[in-house]
Amino acid sequence: MQRRAAATQVIRSVAGVSSKILEPQPLTGMSRRFGDLLVRPKLMVLHNLFFLVLTCGVYFTVLNLAEERLKEAQSRELTLILNIFSSLSPEAGQQELAAYDLRTGSAEEFGLPDGARSWMTRFAGRTWQSAPLSEHIFKQVPGSDRFYRLTLPLEFYRGLLKSVRLAVLGVLGCVYILAVLALELIIMPRYVYQPMRLLLDADTATREGNREAEIIDEGYIPGDEIGRIMRSHNETVRKLRKREDDLETAKHNLEAQDRLVSLGLLSASVAHEMNTPLAVLHGSIEKLIETTPGEPAQARLARMIRVTERLRKISEGLLDFARLRRQETGPVDLRIMIDEAWQLVAIDEKASEVCFVNDVGEGQSVTGNADRLLQVFVNLLRNALLAAPAGEGRIRASSKARVIDGRPGVAVVVEDNGPGIPPEVLPEIFEAFVTTRLDARGTGLGLTVAEGIVSQHGGAISAANCPGGGARLEVVLPASPQEQAS
Repeated sequence: MQRRAAATQVIRSVAGVSSKILEPQPLTGMSRRFGDLLVRPKLMVLHNLFFLVLTCGVYFTVLNLAEERLKEAQSRELTLILNIFSSLSPEAGQQELAAYDLRTGSAEEFGLPDGARSWMTRFAGRTWQSAPLSEHIFKQVPGSDRFYRLTLPLEFYRGLLKSVRLAVLGVLGCVYILAVLALELIIMPRYVYQPMRLLLDADTATREGNREAEIIDEGYIPGDEIGRIMRSHNETVRKLRKREDDLETAKHNLEAQDRLVSLGLLSASVAHEMNTPLAVLHGSIEKLIETTPGEPAQARLARMIRVTERLRKISEGLLDFARLRRQETGPVDLRIMIDEAWQLVAIDEKASEVCFVNDVGEGQSVTGNADRLLQVFVNLLRNALLAAPAGEGRIRASSKARVIDGRPGVAVVVEDNGPGIPPEVLPEIFEAFVTTRLDARGTGLGLTVAEGIVSQHGGAISAANCPGGGARLEVVLPASPQEQAS
């Protein structure tokens, strides 16, 4: 139990020290100077220092081990040589010691001092060495005044140790250089310097508002902590841009709404001013119908009645800018509605110079308010009429079955052979006050009102350019129950 408690205490102490080391520490003094270095020189200092310490540690460890082994080998070989040399005689041992430069000569030839010569004479059979580290040992030849001289392999072991030192130093130096080059030329540039450069470049692009370069490609993002920072940057930038876009859209919408509010007030005033003259005009036409004979005159007066009724409904539509009215809905025959819309548009003198074709299918119907939908197609046909070239203009209305929000629907397409919609206007064609006709006939509100009416009916409207030229407006509306049954 005591041992377990002591071990637990040690583990807690180590954990406490580790937590203190991992806690953020302020940079002061030398740590501040080192921290102010750029990442590349900082990492170069660190990994060079690491490899230098590692190289020194390996060098001295291997060298000490090699020196100990060489000393052991030298000691064993010297012992063996001395034993053989001690028993050396003219009859035996000379061949075994030939590799050690065994020679025979006089004392004068070997330069032996008198004391060494007298000592070997007195102690026959014993070896003499001038100093413990001397590489030559001597012995008197039995029964003569000549001497043996043997060269010990001390220089060989010293040279071998020197070669080992140079070899170890050379190998470790090469490993050190290769490791540093691999880090600086391959590993660090790819996995550290490149991600950091991409992050800095993306941050610069973000500050400069360069949206094309502010997001880092996922293919360059690693899965480590730097990669997490890069992904966090991408996510933060995307959220920032989305909020900016939302704010810009909200600002744009507020400006448009402010103008629409002003227009709504003006429209209400204009509608009230129009109602009285329209009522007088409508009554006057009704009296003319009662008193004017002739079918041509009656037809023209009937058309005038329809126009005044249309003007009264337009007046009511202007009031819709200021207040919401409840609309009655029911089945609406599309072909009949398109014909009626064209009759209203055809009041324009230009209509006689344009070829209009109604290819809407017989009996196709949608659910909606006839007056409101009539306003939509009057706007579309009027825009097509104004865009079509005089004399060669063509306008075609067609229909086909579609599906909208998973329900059966009918699409009505209005096409003309005019110049088409400019590419810069096309994305904003349904926004308020967007128009390509800067004259009194183009207010930029027709398609905005049309889109609102179509949306209220649960439908959708889209604009595009025909491949052969001209504009193409498509309105998709929910099919009536009768149309669905058929």
